[in-house]
Amino acid sequence: MSKTMTLDEKLAISNKALDLLDAGDEEGCIRLLHTAPLPPYLAKIYKEKVGIEQLKQSGWNLSEAEDEFGHNWLNE
Repeated sequence: MSKTMTLDEKLAISNKALDLLDAGDEEGCIRLLHTAPLPPYLAKIYKEKVGIEQLKQSGWNLSEAEDEFGHNWLNE
């Protein structure tokens, strides 16, 4: 089981990402946002709507979804 990020950790990432966006670094902003875990319900919707391969290639941190749905949930 992976360590779940606290809300404060997620907010810190969001704030740093907004700073990057304000500085004109949209790619850096997106990369940083992807380090925060995608909420499991959104990961599930993403998987259903765009498919497993697109979700895998998206770069999102899926640790919370893996904790909730199991390690192999992307392969099911």
